[in-house]
Amino acid sequence: MTSRDELRLLPWSGPDGKPCFLSTDNDSSRLSRLADTLETTYLDQAAEVLDHAIELLSLPESDPVDLRAASADLTEALGQVLRVAESRGWRLP
Repeated sequence: MTSRDELRLLPWSGPDGKPCFLSTDNDSSRLSRLADTLETTYLDQAAEVLDHAIELLSLPESDPVDLRAASADLTEALGQVLRVAESRGWRLP
């Protein structure tokens, strides 16, 4: 088995929901670049979801359906951002 330093946690899960790892020493490989792009996308989407939730919560009265949808979006975004943080943490020296 390869060491933790050679493994990269990818920002997506396998079909069984388990983490996916890439064993590579090439940060510019096609799969590494795809993972980097997806991480950036997740972070950008999370910022947009947060901005929308802040706007929604600043309204004097918010529709419960809108609040529920925003909560679902925030939950999904938080999960993605936590996976990105974990993936990046694996790459720290």
